[in-house]
Amino acid sequence: MQAISRAKPNFFQQPTFASFKEERLHRQQRLAAAFRLFARFGFDEGIAGHITVRDPEHPEQFWVNPLGKHFGLMRVSDLILVNQQGEVIAGDRPVNTAAFAIHSQIHAARPDVVAAAHAHSIYGKSWASLGRLLDPLTQDACAFYQDHSLFDDYTGVVLEVAEGKRIAQTLGKNKAIILKNHGLLTVGHSVDEAAWWFITMERSCQAQLLAQAAGQPQLIKPESATIAHQQVGGHDLGWFSFQPLYELIVHQEPDLLS
Repeated sequence: MQAISRAKPNFFQQPTFASFKEERLHRQQRLAAAFRLFARFGFDEGIAGHITVRDPEHPEQFWVNPLGKHFGLMRVSDLILVNQQGEVIAGDRPVNTAAFAIHSQIHAARPDVVAAAHAHSIYGKSWASLGRLLDPLTQDACAFYQDHSLFDDYTGVVLEVAEGKRIAQTLGKNKAIILKNHGLLTVGHSVDEAAWWFITMERSCQAQLLAQAAGQPQLIKPESATIAHQQVGGHDLGWFSFQPLYELIVHQEPDLLS
């Protein structure tokens, strides 16, 4: 079993690293843990879904889950490394074509994005069928207030890089995008952040669907939603919110580190 990478012992600060090797292992551990957590939350439908993270030494390449590997069984050693041409250069299993088509273009368009997450979660794809942005109904939903986009043009499974480029353009500088009739995609400055935004965005979709089914939800005022976004929508809080989940999954399923 590989040891958990702890370059900095302070739980409240994002870690720094002495080498690319150390940082690579850290990112891989976070990535494997994110897949285990996605399985826990039920974001594991068939072969759909992917989370990517840039390689720290070669940022034009990214680590991703291999096609057909169940999220709930993902280990560090299962992850594959993909180059700009969509070729697997580390690992012995194929890459999901849609994962490359979408994520390669997001990483190319957004140098600040270290990780991106997409899955066919039940409430995310249900909300996506409405072709609407999320409303600021709750404090949690305010993390996405004026900070997510709508890709309003479903044309089938994303298999072409050109389609991925259109998605990246629509995402713009935001942290998330709703893919109409498809699902959610989130990005972050770390795997931790991207995964947390996906988890809480899925919950916000669920909350809005439930609220609308029950009655007429009352929106948070724009000025208050803006303040809440500043309070709950930052990169550091996105990263930090993932830490208890990481601690839990590593404690319960330590084999993910192997």
